[in-house]
Amino acid sequence: GREAPGAVYRCWDQAEDGRLARFPAPEIKVADLAAFALQAACWGDPDASSLALLDPPPAGAMGAAREVLGAIGAVDGGGRVTERGVRMSRLGLHPRLARALLDGAAEVGARRAAEVVALLSEEPPREYGDDLAAALRAARRGQDGYAARWKQEVRRLSSQVDGSGSGSGEGRSDDAVVGLVAALAFPERVARARGDGAFLMASGTGAELREGSPLRRSPWLAVAVADRPAHAASARVRLAAVLDEDTALAAAGHLRVRGEEVRWVDGEVVARSVDRLGAVELAVRPLKQPDPELVRGALVEGLRREGPGLLRWTRETEQLRSRLAFLHRVLGAPWPDVSDGALLAAPDAWLEPELSRARRRSDLGRIDAGQALRRLLPWATGDAARLDELAPERIEVPSGSRIRVEYGGEQPVLAVKLQELFGLAETPRVAGVPVLVHLLSPAGRPAAVTADLASFWREGYKAVRAELRGRYPKHPWPEDPATVPATRYTTARLKRS
Repeated sequence: GREAPGAVYRCWDQAEDGRLARFPAPEIKVADLAAFALQAACWGDPDASSLALLDPPPAGAMGAAREVLGAIGAVDGGGRVTERGVRMSRLGLHPRLARALLDGAAEVGARRAAEVVALLSEEPPREYGDDLAAALRAARRGQDGYAARWKQEVRRLSSQVDGSGSGSGEGRSDDAVVGLVAALAFPERVARARGDGAFLMASGTGAELREGSPLRRSPWLAVAVADRPAHAASARVRLAAVLDEDTALAAAGHLRVRGEEVRWVDGEVVARSVDRLGAVELAVRPLKQPDPELVRGALVEGLRREGPGLLRWTRETEQLRSRLAFLHRVLGAPWPDVSDGALLAAPDAWLEPELSRARRRSDLGRIDAGQALRRLLPWATGDAARLDELAPERIEVPSGSRIRVEYGGEQPVLAVKLQELFGLAETPRVAGVPVLVHLLSPAGRPAAVTADLASFWREGYKAVRAELRGRYPKHPWPEDPATVPATRYTTARLKRS
């Protein structure tokens, strides 16, 4: 750090320096706050609101810390410290490790619990391997600096555990002891094998062991240390212990949930009765008669994932939606927002009662989206009756034809054969907006595009006439289109009629 005026030498280039934060984030913004929250509870200020801190603790991180403390019995439902929590605060350990020491000692004895907790307090050297039980044996016989510190910490922790409340642990192997204590410290990292060295932790995070790890065949793991590289799908396990299912359930019992789950999975409603340990499914069976509200929730989830296209849409319905979207964009309220986001944010407003009657994907496909959309029209204000006036589905042109207006773009589009507009001087408007006229040749191919018909007749028509009258000689191409009647027919047919 800088202590006086002088030179600064940065060991990186200027471009990288420009990308760095101006100041490092305060530790309280990024740290695990469980130990801080326990200390604050011991001071009688569970949310640390009365402490004069330079930066207040983030509400989310404090909430997560209090959940951890509640799960390990360090605080009560009101966030007040318990007698057990006071004892944990005096052990000089992270609350998770304090829980592992106290509860582990009751099961396997103070000394053996202290040995594992000391390993978890300071990560062993990499050469000790990723098997926590093997690392324990290496530390016992080790003569290096780590082993010396570990043995000293074991003595300290052992002396702080009340021997009268301590179990014997006789008959338990190192693997069983290490797995239990590690699982007590990190219950959300209890993980079940998926196969080929892959595991799923109770937290929902995937985890993978390195090739050649002796732990790869274990059905369950207690993961002590893992990291997750940027953009990686799974965490890399760096230190873990073998575990059995009974021990996993005992250590992480507060994460066990039994109940009905009705969800949208792979494009369909799936109803199951599930017994799970966090994200790890222990037992699953199909539900024949799931709760209708859960089914409805799953269908809404499916709509939000895959969009309103799951419903039955016709061309007319798509046109109606485009017309409503145009009016909402141009006029605003009371015309509804019919974007995907708006529709799916409020399914009750337009999809009932059909949605509550649906039970599967195919039922959604039978819901008439057009009928549902019409429920969103501003009936209460009386504006719904003006829909055809403000955004007509078709416009009658001088030839007598009723031409469909397309509302899908920024500007309504009227695609019509040029001869059908003879005599029309001004561009048609909808809701005050001039339509974009696509003038077509007699073969229906685009000849010109304009939002100003008067200007087209004055300046553009001559060029179009010169280009197309030789190609389509059977159709009228007057020099002055304002002097002849509009028609959809050929010159010969006009003469016959």
